[in-house]
Amino acid sequence: MHQTIEKLARGMALLGGAVLTALILLICISVLGRSLNTLLHGWLGQVAPGFSEWALGLGVGPINGDFEIVEAGVAFAIFAFLPLCQLNSGHAVVDIFTSKLSPRVDRILRMLAEVVFAAVLVLIAVQLFGGMMAKLRFGENTFILQFPVWWGYAASFCAAVVAAVVGLYMAGIRIRECATGKELLP
Repeated sequence: MHQTIEKLARGMALLGGAVLTALILLICISVLGRSLNTLLHGWLGQVAPGFSEWALGLGVGPINGDFEIVEAGVAFAIFAFLPLCQLNSGHAVVDIFTSKLSPRVDRILRMLAEVVFAAVLVLIAVQLFGGMMAKLRFGENTFILQFPVWWGYAASFCAAVVAAVVGLYMAGIRIRECATGKELLP
C-alpha cells in the first residue's frame, strides 16, 4: 500500500514540476516578447522601420493571457506538490518545545497533526469541488483567453483529492503507530 501511495505522490509532484517548468518557459517567452515589442516600437522602429514592421507583423510581443495560464497552472502545481510533502512530513515544524518530550507524547502529537492535516486536505478538496461546480454552472470564462475557469479548478481538485488520500493514509499510519507504539514510517 505504501509503495502505491508513494508512486501516486511522486507522480503528482513530477506532474506539478512539469507544469511549473512549462509556466516558467511561458513567462520567459512572454517577457522576452514584451521586451522585443518595446524595442521594435522604440528606437529600433526609428532606425530600421522596415525590419521593425516585418518583425511586428510576425506577432512579436507578449503572450496574450499569460497571467491567466500562470494563475491556473500555479494553483495546480501547489496542490500537486502537497501529497509528496504530506507523505514525507515535509511541512514546517517548530519543535522547540516538543524536542524534550517522550517518544510516546511525540507520537501522539504527530498523530494529532496528521489527523488535522488530513481533515484540512479533505475540506480543501470538498471546497474546490464546490467552487468548480459553481464555475461550471455559471459558465465563467477568463477575460482574455476565454477558457472556462472551472478547468483550473478541476486540475487543482484532482491534485487536492490525491493530497487528501495521502493525508488520510498518513493519519491512518500515525494512528496505528500510536496504538502499537511502533514507528512504521520515519
